[in-house]
Amino acid sequence: MYIKRNESGLVVQASREATAECNEFVPPGSPELQEFVSEGGDDVDNLALSKSDLAFVRVLEDVINVLMDKGVISFTDLPEPAQQKLLERQSLRERRNSIGLMSDADNDSDTI
Repeated sequence: MYIKRNESGLVVQASREATAECNEFVPPGSPELQEFVSEGGDDVDNLALSKSDLAFVRVLEDVINVLMDKGVISFTDLPEPAQQKLLERQSLRERRNSIGLMSDADNDSDTI
């Protein structure tokens, strides 16, 4: 993405291609570009989109796992950054699930 800044250095315009006004390149995921884009939208819509993104990430993880389980792809077929992100998420999920909010004795009963 290419941006134009105002005299204070804030992003005031963005373009997919370099133009006379938008001639400074920034990566699409840059925080200042994301802030500029989000200012143009409704907070409710932005929150809904963020929640949807989080849920969709889980869908993608499940699809990747199914493809690996079926032998369609292997873990090493994925780019290194994708491998690292999957491993990080798997580790975080395992830690969250192993907090042990219930004892083993509680697991055998019908009440929580």
